[in-house]
Amino acid sequence: MAKILIVDDEANMRRILSLILQEDKHEIVEADGVKSALNLLSTTTLDLVITDKKMSDGDGFELLAACQEADQSLPVVMLTAFGTIELAVEAMQLGAFDFISKPFVAEVVKAVAKRATERTKLVRENVILREEAKRFAFADEILGESKAIKILKDKILRVAPTNATVLITGETGTGKELVARAIHKGSLRKHETFLAVNCAAVSEQLLESELFGHEKGAFTGADKAKNGLFEAAHRGTLFLDEAGEMSLNLQAKLLRVLTDGHFIRVGATSPRSVDVRIIVATHRNLQERVKEGLFREDLFYRLAVVPLDVPPLRQRREDIPILVEYLLGETSRELKIAQRKITAEAIRELQKYDFPGNIRELRNLVERANILAPNEVITADDFNFKPEIKKEANFFDDLPENIELPKVLEKIERNLVETALQKADRVQAEAARQLGISRSDIAYKIKKYNL
Repeated sequence: MAKILIVDDEANMRRILSLILQEDKHEIVEADGVKSALNLLSTTTLDLVITDKKMSDGDGFELLAACQEADQSLPVVMLTAFGTIELAVEAMQLGAFDFISKPFVAEVVKAVAKRATERTKLVRENVILREEAKRFAFADEILGESKAIKILKDKILRVAPTNATVLITGETGTGKELVARAIHKGSLRKHETFLAVNCAAVSEQLLESELFGHEKGAFTGADKAKNGLFEAAHRGTLFLDEAGEMSLNLQAKLLRVLTDGHFIRVGATSPRSVDVRIIVATHRNLQERVKEGLFREDLFYRLAVVPLDVPPLRQRREDIPILVEYLLGETSRELKIAQRKITAEAIRELQKYDFPGNIRELRNLVERANILAPNEVITADDFNFKPEIKKEANFFDDLPENIELPKVLEKIERNLVETALQKADRVQAEAARQLGISRSDIAYKIKKYNL
């Protein structure tokens, strides 16, 4: 059923057309001339306009032009008692959908109305689809059609145009930086700078300098003043990855920037102002960190204005085929090799796996299979994602009597910290990352065990 406007200064003509079209369940609106039709055009959503060519207060071509200006998806059918080929051609050239001469045949009117309203529906659906695609275009790198991903994209769509601070949570490898970049691309700051820093990969002193900059002579090696990332991202977006690893001292400074837009360079005394949108990400539970005294509660509520949780791959297994196809294409381009196909059985096997490393682990597996698979088609055997289970000696088999558990646990912890520090070349931030703890945690343990 469509809503059709009939415009004619003859009441009988309007009545006959209305009765014919109502047989096909259309809703009819009538106008006795151009002026009243123009008023209806500005206040009513229509699917078709059928108008006479000549009327006492104007011309049907005038109404045709007004319809095209108001809504290009709205078709107009012309009626006239003086039908000629020349007039029909003129109407079509001006954009009319079709042309019907009086006296008209009821079935012809119905058929023209059906074609016109079907075209209106199709055009408007296409417009909606294009607009929807345009709205989500900035999130096109976030692949997947699962319910979890659709919910995430919808939240990104809502928050991106605002200036709100966003807290992105999720396991390692889920694509938190992709979400941050999508938010920036969909924001009013999209033409400005997007900068990212991994707070867990830099020592506290260097991170403070990286974020806020420093003055000449602020510390050893500071031979000249330097802008920090906040200044470099002015009017743009700054993404702080693994912000849960920041020290309490840096958390306080970040809180000030979020509160009033001011910060102080390392070695300076006067504050500077900056206009930056902050997006932070963490794989940690910040509320638990607050309870443990390792994260400021006031900063948590400042950051979590809009929380977005990126689902792990095991909660969106139906997206794995799409991701695999994309990753095969991407890694083939990067490696400059022909893109391989993959069997349905291999996809099913991948979907059974929990992927503790999420998309990052999936990419690793796909890239390896793309390089090492012996045949043109990748099979399930080409994915070595199930670790071998080896029988190892049980620590408790030779457990001595009267064991002092606290001392044993301390010894194990000390050995783990010492091993991590050795592997990380004594870089505390890297050792903390390997152990899955914060820099403040590892600093405490180093002091505790005199390492």
